Amino acid sequence: SITKERTEVILQGTSSLDPNDPTAVWEEFDFKCKPGDLKRRPCLISPYHYRLDWLMWFAAFQTYEQNEWIIHLAGKLLAQEEEALSLMATNPFAGREPP
Repeated sequence: SITKERTEVILQGTSSLDPNDPTAVWEEFDFKCKPGDLKRRPCLISPYHYRLDWLMWFAAFQTYEQNEWIIHLAGKLLAQEEEALSLMATNPFAGREPP
């Protein structure tokens, strides 16, 4: 069955010196096939899924303690590791200082 509501895990970063500042600008890391931008054409890859995007869907049903890999992924994105960034559709910090 499919749920009527969809909870999403969204990974964002900021270049702000104070991330708690209400004026801090947060930028989203987009996934290749995870639903997100409503103006983007849906990704259709059958019969397979992009595994990370698929795992993100299930991670939204649980806590981060049950999905410790999300913390590791976030750390790799913060460190701008190419292997992790290659799993993403966009890197909002490309050509800039890491978030």
